[in-house]
Amino acid sequence: MATVLRAHSEHATWRDYLELTKPRVVMLMLITSLVGMFLATRAGVPWTVLLFGNLGIGLCAGAAAAVNHVVDRRIDSIMARTHKRPVTAGRVSPAAAIAFALLLATAGMGLLLLFTNQLAAWLTLASLLGYAVIYTGFLKRATPQNIVIGGLAGAAPPLLGWVAVTGHLSAEPLLLVLIIFAWTPPHFWALAIHRKAEYAKADIPMLPVTHGEHYTKVHILLYTLVMFAVTLLPYAIHMSGPLYLVCALLLGARFLHWAWVLYRDSKPHAAINTFKYSIWYLFLLFIALLADHYLLLNI
Repeated sequence: MATVLRAHSEHATWRDYLELTKPRVVMLMLITSLVGMFLATRAGVPWTVLLFGNLGIGLCAGAAAAVNHVVDRRIDSIMARTHKRPVTAGRVSPAAAIAFALLLATAGMGLLLLFTNQLAAWLTLASLLGYAVIYTGFLKRATPQNIVIGGLAGAAPPLLGWVAVTGHLSAEPLLLVLIIFAWTPPHFWALAIHRKAEYAKADIPMLPVTHGEHYTKVHILLYTLVMFAVTLLPYAIHMSGPLYLVCALLLGARFLHWAWVLYRDSKPHAAINTFKYSIWYLFLLFIALLADHYLLLNI
């Protein structure tokens, strides 16, 4: 493995290997993982779990992303936003990227087994395989519902963070998973509308390609309504308090506004703006959960 990585060191830089891990995506995942950890306990999270647990989850997520670069290199070469990726551009070979992914996954699993617990480690591995193998290797090319079915793997980080602290499953972290699961389709389909021509050229059956933009916009609006309702459940089950409720209502109303604007096609660049807002939405929603949690502890 080390030989394979060294063989391409003349062409690739450390930035290329960092890009393989999709650091921005992993960072958002780790924020939700961190929130899951802090929500899991009224006491402080042990520093070993906080540091090495998130590092392990992040390394495994980066490994899945590197596999995605390899499997999707033909698609990436067609799409404007991805044609300069390290594997597609030839700076990192597929073999070196896979070796790098195995190295990350092994290190990540080792950290989780050493510093958290077996359940957290195996759930993280299942999430890695779900994204890298089931979604990237099969679902993405098999069905226009690919992002709905495959979204479960990307929704796992808050559950992984919770289980890393507690060592067991419960309803609360599954609700956090449900929030991200419901958020994923309107988030990604907005981007798919913006990149519809490129997905069609790459022969990927994204919903706007197979069923048209209007059909996709209707489903973005419907899923946003479902997501809005799901985000109110933490308050309904007394997992969170009024601060979170107010934030969820305001943030959700803004998301519904963008989904409606996209449906009505009333503003230019509505699809990409909806996509951009959806990223901030998830970040701010989970920060609101965390702030509300500590506010309730201090009451």
